[in-house]
Amino acid sequence: MRKNNKIKIIILLGILAISILFSITVGAVKIPLKDTVKIISSKIGFLSSKVDISNIKESNIFIVLSIRLPRILLAALVGSVLAVVGSSYQAIFKNPMADPYVMGVSSGAAFGATIGIVLGLNKGVFGFGITSIFAFVGALITTIIVYNLARVGNKISTTSILLAGIVMSSILSAGVSIMMIFNHDELASIVSWTMGSFNGASWKQIGVIVVPVAAGLVFLVSLSREMNAIVMGEEDAQNMGVNVERVKKMILVTASLLSACVVSVSGIIGFVGIIVPHLFRLLFDADHKMLLPVSAIGGGIFLLLSDTLARTIVPGTEIPVGIITSIFGGPFFLYLLKKSKSRKLI
Repeated sequence: MRKNNKIKIIILLGILAISILFSITVGAVKIPLKDTVKIISSKIGFLSSKVDISNIKESNIFIVLSIRLPRILLAALVGSVLAVVGSSYQAIFKNPMADPYVMGVSSGAAFGATIGIVLGLNKGVFGFGITSIFAFVGALITTIIVYNLARVGNKISTTSILLAGIVMSSILSAGVSIMMIFNHDELASIVSWTMGSFNGASWKQIGVIVVPVAAGLVFLVSLSREMNAIVMGEEDAQNMGVNVERVKKMILVTASLLSACVVSVSGIIGFVGIIVPHLFRLLFDADHKMLLPVSAIGGGIFLLLSDTLARTIVPGTEIPVGIITSIFGGPFFLYLLKKSKSRKLI
């Protein structure tokens, strides 16, 4: 790793740490930065005995440890996954605009969650709401359908899988709309879920998803060399000894499962997987050994700051975080569309 890149990564990690602390201090109840640092330090093993938080309000300690910190960490985790998944999809599809939306994963999750909401299944199982479980199952089934629609023999056609994803998204979105029409009482809940929110974030949710998500991210990063080869061209990749079809399947399945996992706890949040990878290709380079880790950090920063903006920009009202990311992502998508006409981006 070049020294220049190491410095950039250290700076990025510093920005992430500052963003977390800043996000904890702001909100309906403002908590001083000094108190925030003390409260968090009191839970860190070797620091806990050296920090005195007896003079800090119990309510502030509760807000930091039980409400804001899990929410912020979950937002950062989801942002990291969406950014890495976007980078991976873009590598194997060689399409700068590929992300979980295009694959139909997000629409599958929305459809599953909407069924759960309509059926009134609001109980929890192992820290997950049943609605989240429905969302995960919906995303998983959609991924399987899209995969089989695009599979020809033992090969996956890139064009076919993108088209299958778009078609499935349209069908499932229509299904969500129909359920909204016939279930006016649940309309607000469905709209809120389909626009994304971390309002119900909890330590239990983080505990349930953190291990599979970490394993999936490490696995995708381990395939960086193969992604670089595929971006150069599938024929060149095969000449370099890469089993292209096998690698594409592994990346596709892993990325889709990761998407399903995080979408089930956050709802639909678009554009993270498009904005972040392209920004970091400009700041670093297109080598996926570097791009995937920095996209993970950048995605975490972007989504937690977007969520902070969503809950603070209008006092007393929380805006769905998907609206905030769309405000940034829409113009960026149009910029990519225009730029892709003149040159290839990946």
